[in-house]
Amino acid sequence: MSWIKNLVKISPTISSVGNLFRNHESCTLSSRFCTALQHQQRQSETVQAAEVVQHRYEGLAPTKEGEKPRLLVLGSGWAGCRLMKGIDTSIYDVVCVSPRNHMVFTPLLASTCVGTLEFRSVAEPISRIQPAISREPGSYYFLANCSRLDSQNHEVHCETVTDGLSTLKPWKFKIAYDKLVLACGAEASTFGINGVLENAIFLREVHHAQEIRRKLLLNLMLSEVPGLGGEEKKRLLHCVVVGGGPTGVEFSGELSDFIMKDVRQRYAHVKDDIRVTLIEARDILSSFDDGLRQYAIKQLNKSGVKLVRGIVKEVKPQRLILDDGTEVPYGLLVWSTGVGPSSFVRSLDLPKDPGGRIGIDEWMRVPSVQDVFAIGDCSGYLESTGKSTLPALAQVAEREGKYLANLLNVMGKAGGGRALSAKETELGEPFVYKHLGSMATIGRYKALVDLRESKQGKGISMGGFLSFFIWRSAYLTRVVSWRNRFYVFINWITTFVFGRDTSRL
Repeated sequence: MSWIKNLVKISPTISSVGNLFRNHESCTLSSRFCTALQHQQRQSETVQAAEVVQHRYEGLAPTKEGEKPRLLVLGSGWAGCRLMKGIDTSIYDVVCVSPRNHMVFTPLLASTCVGTLEFRSVAEPISRIQPAISREPGSYYFLANCSRLDSQNHEVHCETVTDGLSTLKPWKFKIAYDKLVLACGAEASTFGINGVLENAIFLREVHHAQEIRRKLLLNLMLSEVPGLGGEEKKRLLHCVVVGGGPTGVEFSGELSDFIMKDVRQRYAHVKDDIRVTLIEARDILSSFDDGLRQYAIKQLNKSGVKLVRGIVKEVKPQRLILDDGTEVPYGLLVWSTGVGPSSFVRSLDLPKDPGGRIGIDEWMRVPSVQDVFAIGDCSGYLESTGKSTLPALAQVAEREGKYLANLLNVMGKAGGGRALSAKETELGEPFVYKHLGSMATIGRYKALVDLRESKQGKGISMGGFLSFFIWRSAYLTRVVSWRNRFYVFINWITTFVFGRDTSRL
């Protein structure tokens, strides 16, 4: 009977344990059900958030009443940055679209290739040029390229720049504008010569100067490797510059200074093999006074720069071929033969000037569409204006940017800042360009200063050390910010005292 009593005592325990398991199972199912509900709710919230983000970042909608009109600037060169600097941000919201977030002070870019100046000394961030871009709620800077212009709907289609990183996909978006300024610059001219794009390095951006510096120092170090043949060593150390304009001549002068003062001391084993050749189809520095050109040729020859007159017919990986059949081997090839319209400018369905640039009138307007302006190297006068297209110079672009900023400020104060509202606005005097002269350094602490309005005009033209002092003083005052002026001044002093740095970073 005792076992029956024990069985009775055990039965409630088993029953309670069974209930416990049943309760546990029900709790587990409940928790799974709750988790599924939570997952579904989170998924819904994620989708909603994604829709909100997509709605928020799909573009900038047209401005509304009570908001400032939107000024959209495509480009961050001399023209675009001077415009943004002079625009009245109490009238306009400023939006800049450009593949670089800085302006390059191009007259000093050649100095960075050989270490006379640091790269950041010639780069001015857009946010310093126009602080409203990083402070005002309606002003922005977007790291992007413009892919299409829809002038009928006052929209620009853009695509972000990701530097080719496979982890980032370009993001496409639209921006509505009230006023659009095309200041997207130009591209280096290759004249359709085979092999230029693949083998030559241009000198228009900071990354070009960095590439030239790395290539130059790499060739110097490789030339000292034991067992390298004599012909191969001479090829590696042969620097060829194509184009005898101010940029090509200034780079040749900087490079010859670097060779004479730094390479000969720190690469003594190969100091007699490195050489510079400047190739030009016509006359170097053709816009300068004839006496100054002869002086430049004499000084370049003294610096060891060989001048060759010829036309490049084809460029191959290690040599280029001239029109007379001469083959010129090279280790570094820098291409500086002027500029032409970019592929984006060519794709625009807008009237063009005789050279293929965007056609404008005397007020920088694109006559065929409303609220669209063009300045800088991407623009040129239409034939109907009776004016010749201005040269692609920094001072031209800067002057156009300043003029258009004043014009848009006047237009905005008169109530013509919004889209399609400037038809009756008085524009004032048209743009008039007055050439202030040209300057170029040629190495050995010498430069050329030509202050004539034209090649046939009268004025001051001089060369030598005094011109070099004027050249440096003038460009130091033209550097955009006091911060970069200080950098440039300190770099010049450091280079003069300690020489140029030859580290390959």
